[in-house]
Amino acid sequence: MRMKTMCLSAALLTLAAGAALTASTAFTTSAALAQSVPQFQVDPFWPKALPNNWLLGQVSGIRTDRFDRIWVVHRPNSLNERERAAERNPPPVRCCVKPPPVLVFDQSGNLVSHWGGPGQGYNWPTAEHGIFIDDNDFVWLAGSDGKDGQILKFTMDGKFEMQIGKPITGPDSNATDRLGSPSDIAVDVAAKEVFVSDGYTNRRVVVFDSETGAYKRHWGAYGKKPSDEKTPPYDPAKPVSQQFGNPVHCVRIAKDGLVYVCDRTNDRLQVFRKDGTFVTEHFFEKQTRMTGSVYEIAFSPDADQKFIYMVDGANGEVRIVDRKKMETVGRFGQIGRQAGQFVAVHNVTVDKGGNIYTAEVNTGQRVQKFRRIDMQN
Repeated sequence: MRMKTMCLSAALLTLAAGAALTASTAFTTSAALAQSVPQFQVDPFWPKALPNNWLLGQVSGIRTDRFDRIWVVHRPNSLNERERAAERNPPPVRCCVKPPPVLVFDQSGNLVSHWGGPGQGYNWPTAEHGIFIDDNDFVWLAGSDGKDGQILKFTMDGKFEMQIGKPITGPDSNATDRLGSPSDIAVDVAAKEVFVSDGYTNRRVVVFDSETGAYKRHWGAYGKKPSDEKTPPYDPAKPVSQQFGNPVHCVRIAKDGLVYVCDRTNDRLQVFRKDGTFVTEHFFEKQTRMTGSVYEIAFSPDADQKFIYMVDGANGEVRIVDRKKMETVGRFGQIGRQAGQFVAVHNVTVDKGGNIYTAEVNTGQRVQKFRRIDMQN
């Protein structure tokens, strides 16, 4: 009996070790480990089940706040008829109904707040896309539908503060009073400026006063004037495009003041100063076509922001990039539906402990947490 117990314990330990290895970050070289590259392991039980018979739609934005809560914006209207069957009267089945578009989770995965949707005095986006929480505790939202030409500013409890822009018809990458299907937002609180990656219709970064909404400046790829003229599809064998592709998918401001812009379908990350002066560009998985390889980034929480975490929806992975060298030093994930895999990874954020959170659109419709499991650096 003792021998059987020992064998069973050994088998269970082997299975547990195998599961942990599968869920952990995979690195390609021992040299990467020598550089103290962060390592992660998926938490398959985060977040906890939603209350109220709610079901997540396409999750198109994720961000942490200064209290280390995780903010999510999703698209309730992306849920299909079967997924919203319990909304019918009478309901043919018990599940499910759509939740509000803005959901807030604590570190344990509990839902602690929720709000959002159409209201008085503003144009709620037709296709929710991107969320940002600034250091003054304001919540910013964007929208990527062809009619969405605005960004919105709210308090943390959902009180409307300001709208910049208005619904649109067609592109205008040099407009000063509207946007063009904006995808993402970053706020420089000290300068009172809001930066917008603009977007799915326009091809630029545009900056407004974050207090008044007044237009300040904009620029396209390489800091040049953007154009709405049609450009050919990305081809890695041809010269690089002098314009951003659609969508201009993210904008992030590092602590050192550099502005990083995701030119998603051109497989590149361009870097600027805050005034729009071009600094450099770097390509990632340059042979990738389809929807592109540079979706969104987040910085590691150390003082130097040593690493960039980059999500790639086409290849289904998170890349770990040395920010100084702009070299990929690690990666994890693959296309799949199991915990730690990705169907359509779209957004990424990091908390103060260095844990990574990802969001998925299309049929992914979920958020995942990857715990930092190595020593912090």
